[in-house]
Amino acid sequence: MKIGLGLYRHMLTRDYYDFARQAGCTHVVVHLVDYFNQGTSNPRNNQPSGGKYEPWGMAGDPDKLWTAEELTNLRREIEDAGLVLAAIENLDPAHWHDILLDGPQRSRQIEKVKTIIRRMGEAGVPVLGYNFSLAGVCGRVTAPLGRGHAVTLGMDGPAEDVPIPNGMIWNMVYDANAPKGTLPSISHEELWHRLEGFLADVVPVAEQSGVRLAAHPDDPPMPTMRRQPRLVYQPAMYQRLIDLAPSRSNALELCVGTLAEMTEGDIYDAVDRYSKQGKIAYIHLRNVVGKVPRYRETFIDEGDVDMLRILTILANNSFDGVVIPDHTPQMTCAAPWHAGMAHTIGFILAAEAMLKTSSKKPGAVSVEAIDASKLTRGERP
Repeated sequence: MKIGLGLYRHMLTRDYYDFARQAGCTHVVVHLVDYFNQGTSNPRNNQPSGGKYEPWGMAGDPDKLWTAEELTNLRREIEDAGLVLAAIENLDPAHWHDILLDGPQRSRQIEKVKTIIRRMGEAGVPVLGYNFSLAGVCGRVTAPLGRGHAVTLGMDGPAEDVPIPNGMIWNMVYDANAPKGTLPSISHEELWHRLEGFLADVVPVAEQSGVRLAAHPDDPPMPTMRRQPRLVYQPAMYQRLIDLAPSRSNALELCVGTLAEMTEGDIYDAVDRYSKQGKIAYIHLRNVVGKVPRYRETFIDEGDVDMLRILTILANNSFDGVVIPDHTPQMTCAAPWHAGMAHTIGFILAAEAMLKTSSKKPGAVSVEAIDASKLTRGERP
């Protein structure tokens, strides 16, 4: 497996690339959507956290698609810094809101997404992560509830009280002048139907372009949020998405933290199942305590998930994709985001080293037998 770092649009600079290399990363996953654009709920010194119902910000220019030249230049800048551009994560709602809504601009926006995929292939960017969701990432709260009072994200109950207003999708505003009112609720099957149509339209283009589409599970994984259905809110639902379009280009952006928040299934079985199928394009690694609708994120070395076990499963199944830290609690220092990411990357690198040692040396400690909680308490396995 490869160790990477996720970078937001304002972080696509040499300083952040150097930080990734210094921390031990070889790959980066980038966000070209500016989630912070004219928004008030996302501090730029951290990942976009948002509020329970507040939009992250304004969507981009609907007529300005990422160009092949822009993507190629970005890839070369990243390579010049000694890194590999592994994926672009998320489409701008301005470019595909009516695909999600099945609105009047759907056909035109399908062509926009096809164009983006073709340009990614031309530029040598192998993966496009996406989240087929109406409410998007919402319903979360931020509080100093982590170890040592670290500021962290979580959920304190369902998010159904405030429906999605017109002009907003995926928790971003794409039309500030939309008429007053709220988005009508639809059924789960209708949302699955829209996803099926999307995959039927774009997977053939992704295959031709050498690009993998990687679907993120719903975060938080509730059956409904803001009175709209969710797609992948239990681990087994990922299989339905895979089966809709059997193709290497129809893959998963597997988020361990999101899967851990789900109320059914076994996270270790899920990671084993989908990595054995070779369907994971890349992985978000994050630990949590609790299940939806009440959970909180934790540091990587605590929480409900045995991360060493997760990484062992991936190694045993010869997963060769990229693992990146997802969210991390903010550490109390001048650079909370940097410190949190460095802490998580250090843990992953140490786990990777243990895995390599155990596979090469007879009689070495089996990583599968190690209880991660003992390590964090300073006990020997």
